[in-house]
Amino acid sequence: MNPSYDVKFWETRRNKSSKTPSYYVRWTVAGRVHSKTFRTKALAESFLSDLRQAAKNGEAFDQETGLPESMLTPVKESGPTLLTFAQSYVADRWRHISALSREAITYALLSVVPVLVDDVPNAPEADELRAVLRTYALLPESRRPELPKTLAGALGWLEKASLPVADLSEPRVIRMALDAIALTFAGEPAAATTVRRKRAILHHMLEMAVELKELQSNPLHTVRWTPPKASEVVDPGVVVNPVQARSLLAAVGQVGRTRGPRMVAMFACMYYAALRSEEVAALRLQNCQLPEKGWGLITLDRARPQANRRWSESGRAHDERGLKHRAQKETRTIPIPPVLVALLREHIAKYDTADDGTLFATRTGGRYSASACSQIWQQARRLALTPEQYASRLKRLKGRGLMVEPGC
Repeated sequence: MNPSYDVKFWETRRNKSSKTPSYYVRWTVAGRVHSKTFRTKALAESFLSDLRQAAKNGEAFDQETGLPESMLTPVKESGPTLLTFAQSYVADRWRHISALSREAITYALLSVVPVLVDDVPNAPEADELRAVLRTYALLPESRRPELPKTLAGALGWLEKASLPVADLSEPRVIRMALDAIALTFAGEPAAATTVRRKRAILHHMLEMAVELKELQSNPLHTVRWTPPKASEVVDPGVVVNPVQARSLLAAVGQVGRTRGPRMVAMFACMYYAALRSEEVAALRLQNCQLPEKGWGLITLDRARPQANRRWSESGRAHDERGLKHRAQKETRTIPIPPVLVALLREHIAKYDTADDGTLFATRTGGRYSASACSQIWQQARRLALTPEQYASRLKRLKGRGLMVEPGC
Protein backbone atom coordinates (compact mmCIF):
# COMPACT_ATOMS: atom_id res chain seq x y z
CA MET A 1 0.00 0.00 0.00
CA ASN A 2 1.21 3.51 -0.94
CA PRO A 3 -0.73 5.67 1.58
CA SER A 4 -1.85 9.29 1.30
CA TYR A 5 -4.10 11.58 3.30
CA ASP A 6 -4.62 14.01 0.39
CA VAL A 7 -8.19 13.05 -0.57
CA LYS A 8 -10.90 15.06 -2.36
CA PHE A 9 -14.43 14.03 -3.37
CA TRP A 10 -16.96 15.00 -6.06
CA GLU A 11 -20.72 14.65 -5.80
CA THR A 12 -22.45 11.57 -7.26
CA ARG A 13 -23.38 12.04 -10.91
CA ARG A 14 -25.48 10.30 -13.54
CA ASN A 15 -23.52 8.49 -16.25
CA LYS A 16 -24.97 10.10 -19.38
CA SER A 17 -22.86 8.05 -21.81
CA SER A 18 -24.62 4.78 -20.95
CA LYS A 19 -28.04 3.73 -22.29
CA THR A 20 -28.73 1.85 -19.05
CA PRO A 21 -29.17 4.23 -16.07
CA SER A 22 -26.06 4.26 -13.86
CA TYR A 23 -24.27 6.60 -11.45
CA TYR A 24 -20.61 7.10 -10.71
CA VAL A 25 -18.52 8.31 -7.81
CA ARG A 26 -15.28 10.26 -8.42
CA TRP A 27 -12.55 11.18 -5.98
CA THR A 28 -8.79 11.86 -5.97
CA VAL A 29 -6.00 10.47 -3.85
CA ALA A 30 -2.77 12.49 -4.01
CA GLY A 31 -4.07 14.12 -7.19
CA ARG A 32 -4.82 10.78 -8.87
CA VAL A 33 -8.43 10.42 -10.09
CA HIS A 34 -10.44 7.33 -9.18
CA SER A 35 -14.04 6.44 -10.06
CA LYS A 36 -16.57 3.66 -9.56
CA THR A 37 -19.91 3.10 -11.31
CA PHE A 38 -23.11 1.80 -9.72
CA ARG A 39 -26.48 0.79 -11.13
CA THR A 40 -28.49 2.95 -8.70
CA LYS A 41 -27.94 6.35 -7.14
CA ALA A 42 -28.53 4.96 -3.65
CA LEU A 43 -25.65 2.49 -3.99
CA ALA A 44 -23.36 5.20 -5.34
CA GLU A 45 -24.17 7.58 -2.49
CA SER A 46 -23.71 4.78 0.07
CA PHE A 47 -20.22 4.07 -1.31
CA LEU A 48 -19.32 7.78 -1.31
CA SER A 49 -20.53 8.05 2.30
CA ASP A 50 -18.20 5.18 3.28
CA LEU A 51 -15.25 6.96 1.65
CA ARG A 52 -16.00 10.24 3.39
CA GLN A 53 -16.43 8.54 6.75
CA ALA A 54 -13.04 6.86 6.35
CA ALA A 55 -11.43 10.20 5.57
CA LYS A 56 -13.15 11.77 8.57
CA ASN A 57 -11.78 8.98 10.78
CA GLY A 58 -8.26 9.83 9.65
CA GLU A 59 -7.64 6.72 7.54
CA ALA A 60 -4.92 6.71 4.91
CA PHE A 61 -6.00 6.04 1.32
CA ASP A 62 -4.12 3.76 -1.06
CA GLN A 63 -2.92 5.73 -4.08
CA GLU A 64 -3.12 2.69 -6.36
CA THR A 65 -6.69 1.58 -5.63
CA GLY A 66 -8.03 4.83 -4.19
CA LEU A 67 -9.53 2.94 -1.22
CA PRO A 68 -9.06 3.60 2.51
CA GLU A 69 -7.35 1.02 4.71
CA SER A 70 -10.65 -0.29 6.09
CA MET A 71 -11.96 -1.09 2.60
CA LEU A 72 -8.88 -2.83 1.31
CA THR A 73 -9.23 -6.60 1.15
CA PRO A 74 -6.35 -9.01 0.62
CA VAL A 75 -6.27 -10.30 -2.94
CA LYS A 76 -6.96 -14.00 -2.99
CA GLU A 77 -4.56 -15.27 -5.62
CA SER A 78 -6.54 -18.36 -6.47
CA GLY A 79 -9.97 -16.80 -6.05
CA PRO A 80 -12.11 -16.98 -9.18
CA THR A 81 -14.06 -14.13 -10.68
CA LEU A 82 -17.82 -14.34 -10.79
CA LEU A 83 -17.59 -15.06 -14.52
CA THR A 84 -15.25 -18.04 -14.14
CA PHE A 85 -17.19 -19.39 -11.17
CA ALA A 86 -20.50 -19.06 -13.09
CA GLN A 87 -18.95 -20.99 -15.98
CA SER A 88 -17.84 -23.82 -13.69
CA TYR A 89 -21.26 -23.80 -11.98
CA VAL A 90 -23.09 -24.24 -15.30
CA ALA A 91 -20.68 -26.96 -16.42
CA ASP A 92 -21.11 -28.83 -13.14
CA ARG A 93 -24.92 -28.72 -13.30
CA TRP A 94 -25.27 -29.35 -17.04
CA ARG A 95 -25.32 -33.15 -17.06
CA HIS A 96 -27.85 -33.45 -14.25
CA ILE A 97 -30.63 -31.10 -15.37
CA SER A 98 -33.07 -30.69 -18.24
CA ALA A 99 -32.69 -28.35 -21.18
CA LEU A 100 -35.27 -25.97 -19.71
CA SER A 101 -33.40 -25.88 -16.39
CA ARG A 102 -30.14 -25.13 -18.22
CA GLU A 103 -31.87 -22.25 -19.95
CA ALA A 104 -33.31 -20.96 -16.66
CA ILE A 105 -29.88 -21.01 -14.99
CA THR A 106 -28.28 -19.20 -17.90
CA TYR A 107 -30.90 -16.46 -17.98
CA ALA A 108 -30.56 -15.92 -14.23
CA LEU A 109 -26.80 -15.48 -14.68
CA LEU A 110 -27.41 -13.10 -17.61
CA SER A 111 -29.03 -10.76 -15.08
CA VAL A 112 -26.20 -10.95 -12.54
CA VAL A 113 -22.83 -11.43 -14.24
CA PRO A 114 -22.90 -8.28 -16.47
CA VAL A 115 -23.83 -6.12 -13.44
CA LEU A 116 -21.20 -7.29 -10.94
CA VAL A 117 -18.23 -5.78 -12.73
CA ASP A 118 -15.42 -3.39 -11.92
CA ASP A 119 -15.01 0.06 -13.46
CA VAL A 120 -12.91 -0.93 -16.47
CA PRO A 121 -12.78 1.54 -19.40
CA ASN A 122 -14.56 0.93 -22.72
CA ALA A 123 -17.42 -1.08 -21.28
CA PRO A 124 -19.62 -2.74 -23.95
CA GLU A 125 -23.38 -2.32 -23.88
CA ALA A 126 -25.31 -4.69 -21.65
CA ASP A 127 -26.95 -6.47 -24.60
CA GLU A 128 -23.49 -7.31 -26.01
CA LEU A 129 -22.41 -8.81 -22.69
CA ARG A 130 -25.58 -10.87 -22.47
CA ALA A 131 -25.13 -12.06 -26.06
CA VAL A 132 -21.60 -13.34 -25.51
CA LEU A 133 -22.64 -15.04 -22.26
CA ARG A 134 -25.73 -16.67 -23.78
CA THR A 135 -24.18 -17.89 -27.03
CA TYR A 136 -20.65 -18.71 -25.88
CA ALA A 137 -19.24 -18.06 -22.41
CA LEU A 138 -21.89 -19.84 -20.30
CA LEU A 139 -21.98 -22.96 -22.44
CA PRO A 140 -19.74 -25.91 -21.49
CA GLU A 141 -16.48 -25.77 -23.46
CA SER A 142 -17.39 -28.83 -25.53
CA ARG A 143 -20.58 -27.12 -26.77
CA ARG A 144 -19.21 -23.68 -27.54
CA PRO A 145 -19.30 -22.55 -31.18
CA GLU A 146 -16.58 -20.42 -32.67
CA LEU A 147 -16.57 -17.04 -30.93
CA PRO A 148 -17.83 -14.35 -33.34
CA LYS A 149 -15.31 -11.56 -33.87
CA THR A 150 -18.04 -9.04 -33.07
CA LEU A 151 -18.30 -10.42 -29.52
CA ALA A 152 -14.63 -11.09 -28.83
CA GLY A 153 -14.14 -7.60 -27.40
CA ALA A 154 -17.11 -7.96 -25.06
CA LEU A 155 -15.78 -11.26 -23.70
CA GLY A 156 -12.29 -9.83 -23.19
CA TRP A 157 -13.69 -6.86 -21.30
CA LEU A 158 -15.89 -9.06 -19.12
CA GLU A 159 -12.97 -11.34 -18.24
CA LYS A 160 -11.07 -8.28 -16.98
CA ALA A 161 -13.96 -6.53 -15.26
CA SER A 162 -15.81 -9.41 -13.55
CA LEU A 163 -15.67 -9.01 -9.77
CA PRO A 164 -14.06 -11.70 -7.61
CA VAL A 165 -16.55 -14.08 -6.02
CA ALA A 166 -15.23 -12.95 -2.63
CA ASP A 167 -16.64 -9.47 -3.29
CA LEU A 168 -20.17 -10.86 -3.06
CA SER A 169 -19.72 -11.05 0.70
CA GLU A 170 -20.07 -7.25 0.76
CA PRO A 171 -23.73 -6.22 1.35
CA ARG A 172 -23.65 -3.49 -1.30
CA VAL A 173 -22.46 -5.97 -3.94
CA ILE A 174 -25.03 -8.67 -3.16
CA ARG A 175 -27.72 -5.98 -3.20
CA MET A 176 -26.63 -5.06 -6.71
CA ALA A 177 -27.22 -8.69 -7.69
CA LEU A 178 -30.67 -8.72 -6.07
CA ASP A 179 -31.60 -5.43 -7.73
CA ALA A 180 -30.54 -6.92 -11.08
CA ILE A 181 -32.72 -10.03 -10.82
CA ALA A 182 -35.71 -7.88 -9.86
CA LEU A 183 -35.65 -6.21 -13.29
CA THR A 184 -36.14 -7.39 -16.84
CA PHE A 185 -33.40 -6.79 -19.40
CA ALA A 186 -35.41 -3.75 -20.51
CA GLY A 187 -35.24 -2.28 -17.01
CA GLU A 188 -38.88 -2.96 -16.09
CA PRO A 189 -39.97 -4.75 -12.88
CA ALA A 190 -39.81 -8.51 -13.48
CA ALA A 191 -42.67 -10.89 -12.72
CA ALA A 192 -42.71 -12.24 -9.18
CA THR A 193 -42.26 -15.84 -10.32
CA THR A 194 -39.25 -14.84 -12.44
CA VAL A 195 -37.61 -13.00 -9.54
CA ARG A 196 -38.12 -15.90 -7.16
CA ARG A 197 -36.75 -18.40 -9.67
CA LYS A 198 -33.64 -16.30 -10.34
CA ARG A 199 -33.03 -15.75 -6.64
CA ALA A 200 -33.26 -19.50 -6.03
CA ILE A 201 -30.63 -20.10 -8.73
CA LEU A 202 -28.37 -17.38 -7.30
CA HIS A 203 -28.79 -18.88 -3.82
CA HIS A 204 -27.83 -22.34 -5.07
CA MET A 205 -24.72 -21.03 -6.83
CA LEU A 206 -23.61 -19.15 -3.70
CA GLU A 207 -24.15 -22.27 -1.60
CA MET A 208 -21.74 -24.04 -3.93
CA ALA A 209 -19.26 -21.19 -3.44
CA VAL A 210 -19.51 -21.74 0.32
CA GLU A 211 -19.04 -25.48 -0.13
CA LEU A 212 -15.89 -24.85 -2.19
CA LYS A 213 -14.69 -22.34 0.44
CA GLU A 214 -14.74 -19.38 -1.95
CA LEU A 215 -17.12 -17.69 0.53
CA GLN A 216 -17.33 -18.08 4.29
CA SER A 217 -21.13 -17.93 4.27
CA ASN A 218 -23.97 -17.28 1.84
CA PRO A 219 -24.25 -13.47 1.61
CA LEU A 220 -27.96 -13.70 0.76
CA HIS A 221 -28.52 -14.58 4.43
CA THR A 222 -26.97 -11.31 5.60
CA VAL A 223 -29.20 -8.79 3.79
CA ARG A 224 -32.85 -7.97 4.33
CA TRP A 225 -34.55 -8.38 1.00
CA THR A 226 -38.05 -9.69 0.41
CA PRO A 227 -38.86 -11.07 -3.05
CA PRO A 228 -42.20 -10.05 -4.57
CA LYS A 229 -45.03 -12.39 -3.64
CA ALA A 230 -46.07 -14.77 -6.40
CA SER A 231 -49.71 -15.74 -6.64
CA GLU A 232 -50.33 -19.49 -6.54
CA VAL A 233 -54.08 -19.18 -7.15
CA VAL A 234 -55.52 -19.98 -10.57
CA ASP A 235 -56.76 -16.81 -12.22
CA PRO A 236 -60.52 -17.38 -12.68
CA GLY A 237 -60.47 -14.92 -15.56
CA VAL A 238 -58.69 -17.45 -17.79
CA VAL A 239 -60.70 -20.58 -16.89
CA VAL A 240 -63.24 -21.82 -19.43
CA ASN A 241 -66.45 -23.67 -18.62
CA PRO A 242 -67.30 -27.01 -20.33
CA VAL A 243 -69.43 -25.39 -23.04
CA GLN A 244 -66.67 -22.94 -23.94
CA ALA A 245 -64.08 -25.74 -23.90
CA ARG A 246 -66.09 -27.80 -26.37
CA SER A 247 -66.53 -24.76 -28.60
CA LEU A 248 -62.79 -24.08 -28.54
CA LEU A 249 -61.94 -27.68 -29.42
CA ALA A 250 -64.43 -27.61 -32.30
CA ALA A 251 -62.90 -24.34 -33.49
CA VAL A 252 -59.40 -25.87 -33.49
CA GLY A 253 -60.66 -28.38 -36.07
CA GLN A 254 -61.73 -25.51 -38.34
CA VAL A 255 -58.33 -23.81 -38.47
CA GLY A 256 -56.39 -24.55 -41.65
CA ARG A 257 -56.76 -27.53 -43.94
CA THR A 258 -54.82 -30.13 -41.93
CA ARG A 259 -52.92 -28.60 -39.02
CA GLY A 260 -55.94 -27.63 -36.92
CA PRO A 261 -57.81 -30.93 -37.38
CA ARG A 262 -54.65 -32.87 -36.44
CA MET A 263 -54.45 -30.92 -33.17
CA VAL A 264 -58.00 -31.39 -31.87
CA ALA A 265 -57.29 -34.58 -29.91
CA MET A 266 -53.99 -33.08 -28.68
CA PHE A 267 -55.73 -30.08 -27.09
CA ALA A 268 -58.49 -32.40 -25.84
CA CYS A 269 -55.84 -34.36 -23.87
CA MET A 270 -54.82 -31.12 -22.19
CA TYR A 271 -58.41 -30.42 -21.18
CA TYR A 272 -59.94 -33.80 -20.33
CA ALA A 273 -56.77 -35.44 -18.93
CA ALA A 274 -54.94 -32.29 -17.71
CA LEU A 275 -51.79 -33.30 -19.57
CA ARG A 276 -48.88 -30.88 -19.83
CA SER A 277 -47.81 -29.94 -23.35
CA GLU A 278 -44.52 -31.82 -22.86
CA GLU A 279 -46.50 -34.95 -21.85
CA VAL A 280 -48.78 -34.70 -24.88
CA ALA A 281 -45.72 -34.43 -27.14
CA ALA A 282 -44.45 -37.81 -25.84
CA LEU A 283 -47.80 -39.62 -25.76
CA ARG A 284 -47.69 -42.92 -27.67
CA LEU A 285 -50.33 -45.44 -28.63
CA GLN A 286 -48.88 -47.97 -26.17
CA ASN A 287 -49.58 -45.48 -23.34
CA CYS A 288 -53.31 -45.57 -24.04
CA GLN A 289 -56.09 -48.01 -23.23
CA LEU A 290 -58.98 -47.01 -25.48
CA PRO A 291 -61.98 -49.32 -25.19
CA GLU A 292 -64.86 -49.03 -27.65
CA LYS A 293 -67.16 -47.95 -24.80
CA GLY A 294 -66.67 -46.38 -21.40
CA TRP A 295 -63.68 -44.83 -19.69
CA GLY A 296 -60.12 -45.36 -20.84
CA LEU A 297 -56.68 -45.02 -19.28
CA ILE A 298 -53.47 -43.16 -20.08
CA THR A 299 -50.21 -44.23 -18.44
CA LEU A 300 -47.53 -41.59 -18.88
CA ASP A 301 -43.88 -42.62 -18.69
CA ARG A 302 -41.99 -39.80 -20.42
CA ALA A 303 -42.12 -36.17 -21.51
CA ARG A 304 -40.71 -34.15 -24.39
CA PRO A 305 -40.28 -30.55 -23.25
CA GLN A 306 -39.38 -28.03 -25.92
CA ALA A 307 -36.27 -25.90 -25.46
CA ASN A 308 -33.78 -24.01 -27.59
CA ARG A 309 -31.43 -26.46 -29.33
CA ARG A 310 -28.54 -24.71 -27.59
CA TRP A 311 -29.60 -26.21 -24.26
CA SER A 312 -30.78 -29.67 -25.34
CA GLU A 313 -28.68 -32.81 -24.97
CA SER A 314 -29.37 -34.10 -28.46
CA GLY A 315 -29.16 -30.77 -30.27
CA ARG A 316 -32.86 -31.09 -31.16
CA ALA A 317 -35.72 -28.94 -29.90
CA HIS A 318 -37.33 -31.85 -28.00
CA ASP A 319 -35.38 -34.10 -25.63
CA GLU A 320 -37.05 -37.06 -23.97
CA ARG A 321 -37.11 -36.82 -20.16
CA GLY A 322 -38.81 -38.45 -17.22
CA LEU A 323 -42.03 -36.95 -15.89
CA LYS A 324 -41.81 -33.62 -14.11
CA HIS A 325 -41.42 -33.80 -10.30
CA ARG A 326 -41.16 -37.60 -10.44
CA ALA A 327 -38.35 -40.10 -10.16
CA GLN A 328 -36.78 -41.41 -13.37
CA LYS A 329 -38.94 -44.16 -14.95
CA GLU A 330 -41.82 -43.42 -12.55
CA THR A 331 -45.21 -43.39 -14.31
CA ARG A 332 -48.45 -41.47 -13.88
CA THR A 333 -51.86 -43.03 -14.60
CA ILE A 334 -54.87 -40.91 -15.61
CA PRO A 335 -58.44 -42.20 -16.16
CA ILE A 336 -59.92 -40.51 -19.23
CA PRO A 337 -63.63 -39.97 -19.97
CA PRO A 338 -65.43 -41.59 -22.91
CA VAL A 339 -65.44 -38.33 -24.91
CA LEU A 340 -61.62 -38.24 -24.93
CA VAL A 341 -61.44 -41.98 -25.68
CA ALA A 342 -63.62 -41.38 -28.74
CA LEU A 343 -61.53 -38.41 -29.91
CA LEU A 344 -58.29 -40.38 -29.59
CA ARG A 345 -59.73 -43.40 -31.44
CA GLU A 346 -60.96 -41.10 -34.22
CA HIS A 347 -57.56 -39.35 -34.40
CA ILE A 348 -55.67 -42.67 -34.68
CA ALA A 349 -58.05 -44.01 -37.32
CA LYS A 350 -57.66 -40.88 -39.42
CA TYR A 351 -53.98 -39.96 -38.96
CA ASP A 352 -52.35 -43.14 -37.59
CA THR A 353 -49.20 -42.60 -35.50
CA ALA A 354 -45.72 -41.29 -36.20
CA ASP A 355 -42.88 -43.72 -36.94
CA ASP A 356 -41.89 -43.76 -33.25
CA GLY A 357 -45.46 -44.47 -32.12
CA THR A 358 -46.31 -40.98 -30.88
CA LEU A 359 -49.87 -39.86 -31.49
CA PHE A 360 -49.40 -36.22 -32.38
CA ALA A 361 -47.10 -35.24 -35.22
CA THR A 362 -47.16 -32.97 -38.22
CA ARG A 363 -48.18 -34.23 -41.66
CA THR A 364 -44.48 -34.89 -42.39
CA GLY A 365 -43.87 -36.65 -39.07
CA GLY A 366 -42.25 -33.74 -37.25
CA ARG A 367 -43.00 -32.27 -33.82
CA TYR A 368 -45.31 -29.33 -33.25
CA SER A 369 -43.48 -26.26 -31.96
CA ALA A 370 -44.87 -24.10 -29.17
CA SER A 371 -45.30 -21.22 -31.64
CA ALA A 372 -47.35 -23.41 -34.01
CA CYS A 373 -49.63 -24.52 -31.17
CA SER A 374 -50.01 -20.93 -30.02
CA GLN A 375 -50.91 -19.76 -33.52
CA ILE A 376 -53.63 -22.41 -33.92
CA TRP A 377 -54.96 -21.71 -30.43
CA GLN A 378 -55.28 -17.97 -30.97
CA GLN A 379 -57.14 -18.52 -34.23
CA ALA A 380 -59.48 -20.95 -32.45
CA ARG A 381 -60.12 -18.36 -29.72
CA ARG A 382 -61.10 -15.84 -32.38
CA LEU A 383 -63.54 -18.31 -33.95
CA ALA A 384 -65.10 -19.66 -30.73
CA LEU A 385 -65.28 -16.62 -28.46
CA THR A 386 -67.23 -13.39 -28.62
CA PRO A 387 -65.20 -10.22 -29.35
CA GLU A 388 -65.40 -9.29 -25.66
CA GLN A 389 -64.20 -12.74 -24.57
CA TYR A 390 -61.42 -12.76 -27.16
CA ALA A 391 -60.13 -9.42 -25.89
CA SER A 392 -60.22 -10.66 -22.28
CA ARG A 393 -57.83 -12.98 -20.41
CA LEU A 394 -60.09 -15.97 -21.10
CA LYS A 395 -57.79 -18.82 -22.21
CA ARG A 396 -55.13 -16.43 -23.44
CA LEU A 397 -52.50 -19.05 -22.62
CA LYS A 398 -50.90 -19.40 -26.06
CA GLY A 399 -51.84 -23.02 -26.46
CA ARG A 400 -50.28 -24.32 -23.22
CA GLY A 401 -53.39 -26.26 -22.33
CA LEU A 402 -56.98 -26.00 -21.20
CA MET A 403 -57.77 -25.49 -17.53
CA VAL A 404 -60.66 -27.47 -16.12
CA GLU A 405 -63.26 -25.44 -14.28
CA PRO A 406 -63.53 -26.58 -10.62
CA GLY A 407 -66.30 -29.10 -10.13
CA CYS A 408 -66.53 -30.14 -13.78
